[in-house]
Amino acid sequence: MPPRTRTLGAATVAAVLALGTSLLATAPGAGAAEPEPPAVTDHCGNQCADILPPGENGNATLVEILGNKAFGTHPAHSDDQLDRYNGLVAGHTSLTDRKLTDFFNDASFGVAADQVESVTKPREDVTITRDKKSGVPHIKGTTRYGTEFGAGFAAGQDRLWLMDLFRHIGRGELTSFAGGALANQGLEQQFWPQAPYTEADLEAQVERIRTTEGARGEQAMADAQAYVDGINAYRVKSKKGRYFPGEYVLTGKIDSITNIGEIQPFELTDLISIASVVGGQFGGGGGGEVQAALSLLAAQQKYGVEEGTRVWESFRQRNDPEAVLTVHDGTSFPYAGKPDKARGAALPDPGSVTPEPLVYDRTGSAGTNRKAPVDAPAALESLQGMYDDGVVPGGSLPGSGDGAQKRGMSNALLVSGEHTASGNPVAVMGPQTGYFAPQLMMLQELQGPGISARGVSFAGVGMYIQMGRGQDYAWSATSAAQDITDTYAVELCEPDGSAPSKDSTHYRNDGACTAMEKLERTNSWKPTVADSTAKGSYRMQVWRTDHGIVTHRATVDGEPVAYTSLRTTYRHEADSIIGFQLLNDPAYVTDAASFQQAASHIDYAFNWFYADSRTTAYYNSGMNPVRAPGVDAAFPVKAEKAYQWQGYDPAANTADYTPFAEHPHSSGQDYYISWNNRQARDYSTAAFGFGAVHRGDLLDDRVSGLVEEGGVTRASLTRAMEEAALTDLRGEQLLPELLKVLRSQPVTDPALNSVVQQLDSWRASGAQRKETAPGSHAYTHADAVRIMDAWWPKLVEAEFRPGLGDGLYTALTASLATDESPAASHGPSGAHSGSAFQYGWWGFVDKDLRQVLGQPVKGPLARTYCGGGDLSACRSALLGTLKEAAAAPAGEVYPGDDSCKAGEQWCTDAIIHRPLGGISQKPIHWQNRPTYQLVVEFPSHR
Repeated sequence: MPPRTRTLGAATVAAVLALGTSLLATAPGAGAAEPEPPAVTDHCGNQCADILPPGENGNATLVEILGNKAFGTHPAHSDDQLDRYNGLVAGHTSLTDRKLTDFFNDASFGVAADQVESVTKPREDVTITRDKKSGVPHIKGTTRYGTEFGAGFAAGQDRLWLMDLFRHIGRGELTSFAGGALANQGLEQQFWPQAPYTEADLEAQVERIRTTEGARGEQAMADAQAYVDGINAYRVKSKKGRYFPGEYVLTGKIDSITNIGEIQPFELTDLISIASVVGGQFGGGGGGEVQAALSLLAAQQKYGVEEGTRVWESFRQRNDPEAVLTVHDGTSFPYAGKPDKARGAALPDPGSVTPEPLVYDRTGSAGTNRKAPVDAPAALESLQGMYDDGVVPGGSLPGSGDGAQKRGMSNALLVSGEHTASGNPVAVMGPQTGYFAPQLMMLQELQGPGISARGVSFAGVGMYIQMGRGQDYAWSATSAAQDITDTYAVELCEPDGSAPSKDSTHYRNDGACTAMEKLERTNSWKPTVADSTAKGSYRMQVWRTDHGIVTHRATVDGEPVAYTSLRTTYRHEADSIIGFQLLNDPAYVTDAASFQQAASHIDYAFNWFYADSRTTAYYNSGMNPVRAPGVDAAFPVKAEKAYQWQGYDPAANTADYTPFAEHPHSSGQDYYISWNNRQARDYSTAAFGFGAVHRGDLLDDRVSGLVEEGGVTRASLTRAMEEAALTDLRGEQLLPELLKVLRSQPVTDPALNSVVQQLDSWRASGAQRKETAPGSHAYTHADAVRIMDAWWPKLVEAEFRPGLGDGLYTALTASLATDESPAASHGPSGAHSGSAFQYGWWGFVDKDLRQVLGQPVKGPLARTYCGGGDLSACRSALLGTLKEAAAAPAGEVYPGDDSCKAGEQWCTDAIIHRPLGGISQKPIHWQNRPTYQLVVEFPSHR
């Protein structure tokens, strides 16, 4: 691999020389550029494009990290996709098909001879060719082993440090590996309890795939071993050559002078750990039944059991008739619905629920942010403490921080050929996975026996392309989040027959008093150059039962129980490898039907989309358990055979699963959209927030309009996506009703009337959060945006709290936060994360205001809340909060953080690629858009 570094200043080189010339080692030169072997037939005809900011290269030597810190220089290909991604904000309005590659990479197969930047041959049977423009590895093998070895080697080149981080996150060992920063403690405390395993558990999962999935399973594990071998080959070469990632020096793993130290070898079980993190972030669904029970009890306490249940169900909106759907042709796919008469419910006694403790035996800085900086060499002083706030910033990963229960993101827009200009389907799609430097995914092309694809794979599990394009088809996914996780109430007992307590560690299992299994992880750390957190340690502990991991304790009808969480994919973290193997195999995927069959082998909860030259298709994957008749999946149930999953075997966590036909699926629909909205009629949601207004409406309204007009192109569909990406959901979908209430009588206060006019003007112009001009860092309707950001949480509380009461309002907001604007800083990926408007009270506000206005509402709220149902009183409440919001200064609405000063509106919204290593990136304009995105239109087919 050639040097991938821009020229550094003399001062940086001099500083590095002070540590010894060994630090100047860079990646070794590859062989002279040469044309690659003949490519496979590419049926996309230069009509496939993709993008993954900030850049392909995610490794940086210590020299490169120092240069970035001192002068803002970047390693080659570490930021060359950032400006193109950002440029679509301004460029989408005049976008044409011809201009697409101004903002995307050409995603054709292979590399033209005059575009070859480097050629590396880690083995004789594989070649890694990188292109000049983006540095993406194009891996071509003459053997299956060589192809996968090359994929692992390229992953080492581009993501070695990131993969190391994530295998330690998955194993619950982040603090021991990267330092004891408070954010690191929090991250491992959130992820490890979701997938706690012993080493034997991890090995059993590898063996299960190898021995129970037939020839495909054997091939998958052989491919995975070759991939791991490739990673390890690069690990060894980079260590010997001293061009390994500089983070290993800064975290004390390798001595910068002597090169003493080690990068621990990767193993197959590491892939299981990484898969558990990826699947947990993006492919989970369900859980939260204890909190749902608490909010139901609050409703029943206020209104009585019957009316309280009716009120609660109207907020839960399991199957809202006004919700935007992906399968919109009326086809019904019943799943996890509310039973006519629930059986086995195990609701807690009021006030009895306590969360299960996780952390024990804290020493030193554990649980604190106490620092004890080391004496760093002078040349490294600029890097001291770079991980003091965590190697993975707190709350930046979906499924962590304050938004831990909020998985999801990603979108897809597909239009059938019947409505396109060419007569071939068009698709714009991709996953929203947060913004990191480097990204969690990496771009690659894989060509070898039985494999032919280009796209992205999560680093560390990149044996196959997980979303991308094949020879004549493309596919992508959005998080589906249907309910594949249930909560059970296990009856506690004592082995000596004495009365149990909530703290008992035995439970009734098939009539026997059985000991819970204790799983532990002890971590310790000491300060390093990168993380100054003082020396400390602690022990994490969870209890495992045959019904899952204990999460809470309570009493039910006065008897002590432990609530456990059981997801179908537990002990099956990497089983989905079979589905991805099939998606990469051109001999298997030949049409929409075979694609759907391949996707059905993926166990995590995802919506899968497909396009070729003839049709589009959709399939919802996931290990959906067959529940016992009458069980309500929304609440905890008794851990008894009569109520557990049908066919359940706790030894391997297997059960009966709903068949292919019962999963939402479709082929050839006029168009498909998905932005983590509901899938289909009667396919019940696993969480609150899927009602009459959803961010999916931003796509559905635009794409349905394009389809009605006809002549859809790649450019017009991309414009629709980007327009939605810049739009404030509240401004487009809810402001019209808010204004109707406000203007139901004349607004006589001149100042307040001016505010109302400002909001209306913003609405009329598209309700966008967009700069006046590229680089201005000022929104066109800045005041209106500020007012809406200040007004929304105030108006929601004024509308609902008086009627619901403090207790029920608090319980419902614990199940669903009221706001998730770009400036709210509590979305699924924290602040500066791009993704916005997925979860919030938009649907509740919409229905309630229409009820106040006397408009028709399907699936109404059980009661009308704004002003107690009186239009005049509702208007007064809204006007009062609007007046408060208009007076709120920008510094209060946008209080500032480590990246922005108070009052900086554009900056508060801005996307910031959170550094997972030593290289940082500049902020870019907010977009509610996939991180990796694919634009395709195939003109031909095999």
